[in-house]
Amino acid sequence: MTSDTEESSLRYRRAQSVTRAEEITEQEKRVRKLQYDKPCHKPRDSLFSWSSNFTNFTGLVNWGFLLLFIGGFRLFLENLIKYGLRVNPIEWFIVLTGYSEGQEGLNRQYPAVVLLIFCVVPTVLGLLIEKGIAVGILSESIGIFLQVTNILFVITLPVIVLYFKGDDFSFVGTTTVCFVYLILFLKLWSYSQTNHWCRNAFKGKTSKTKLRRQSLSAPNWKTVEDEKSDAAVAAGLVKYPDNLTLKDLFYFILAPTLCYELNFPRTSRIRKRFLIKRLLEVMVGIQLVLALLQQWMIPSLTYSVNTFSQMEAMKMTERLLKLAVPNHLIWLCFFYLCFHSFLNLLGELLHFADRNFYGDWWNANNIAVFWSSWNLPVHRWAVRHVYIPITERGHSKVVASVVVFCISALFHEYLVSVPLQMFRIWAFLGMMVQPPLAVISRFAENRWGPRWGNIIVWSSLILGQPLAIMMYYHDYALAHFTPTQEQ
Repeated sequence: MTSDTEESSLRYRRAQSVTRAEEITEQEKRVRKLQYDKPCHKPRDSLFSWSSNFTNFTGLVNWGFLLLFIGGFRLFLENLIKYGLRVNPIEWFIVLTGYSEGQEGLNRQYPAVVLLIFCVVPTVLGLLIEKGIAVGILSESIGIFLQVTNILFVITLPVIVLYFKGDDFSFVGTTTVCFVYLILFLKLWSYSQTNHWCRNAFKGKTSKTKLRRQSLSAPNWKTVEDEKSDAAVAAGLVKYPDNLTLKDLFYFILAPTLCYELNFPRTSRIRKRFLIKRLLEVMVGIQLVLALLQQWMIPSLTYSVNTFSQMEAMKMTERLLKLAVPNHLIWLCFFYLCFHSFLNLLGELLHFADRNFYGDWWNANNIAVFWSSWNLPVHRWAVRHVYIPITERGHSKVVASVVVFCISALFHEYLVSVPLQMFRIWAFLGMMVQPPLAVISRFAENRWGPRWGNIIVWSSLILGQPLAIMMYYHDYALAHFTPTQEQ
């Protein structure tokens, strides 16, 4: 008690001393202003000092953007002088429509289009299996086995077809097929697992109802499940197994989400102005990305193969930095085109109300925050269908996180190795490096502040991606082409 009193009195004396010092300073200021030498100086910090509390750097930001524009325009002129005008919309049409696929002449088959149409078959098959389980034609164990087989068939079909008919596909065709089938794989996984949860809850509720009907002591007693059911009926919500329809399934397949629900949030109308803006952004964005690829990215890759083959550190670093700028610009354009323009376009057409497709990943202070905010549809799927089920089985969060990163690494490798028809592990290793890099970035954030953590995030994006792309293109070019010397 005595020590508390002494501490309080000490704090009071310190407060008095500080107040006294401030009074002396104010008195000195008043006295100085009355002097005849017309003083113009007072205690002030420089604007670049942290203690100045100055935050208006708008002019420097404008200067930075102007300098960035001038540097980019110079690179554009250098590229135009060195390689000429390489943009050719006719080639875009040929590549995007798959005109170069299949056999020549009238026997042209467009195998990528055939595979894209065929994806309807495993989708309907998944619905039939769920229907069979719901009505009792299939047992739970047999139904789960058939669903797992169907889902694995979806992810392996492009690999098998490309192994036997790979020469009939273009690179864009194979990439599109693998991307669509991977999305279908994730959606069918979510569809079957969500229906499994609803089926278990429905069976549990039915068994409790039967037991309660045998009791005469509480004939009018309602459980929490009954109250939820009554509320759902009052709100007009769909309940299991009424959701097992073609309309419901194909809405989910087309919706901009990977996580299935029986009742998605819907908007009341389509905003025509918003829809037209997103449609124009998609059209212009596709042209911009293709132009950047054709004019800037492909020449840089083509003339970098020989440099990487010689394994000269200085030249490899120069080529990597030269490739980093167009690659990062294309990646940013693709992010906006896909996650904002295209997904919002789909959401508006389908009245899908949840438009939270990405977070403020650009402000991420460490790698872990970036991966949990830049691609929210995949992040929600991983948390809902992999991370939480693993932790609910008693495993630690570290084990669940490692499994999630391993699955993500396999998906990244699938999207690169299968279209290129060559197995490499660069994308897989790039993803598996992310957990250690997350630890490093978190250490930098805690030790030197959030700014340094954010710098590590941006550095990994700007330098890591072109390095992986260069490795794959190097191996692919050496296997299919003769290295080209830059003039």
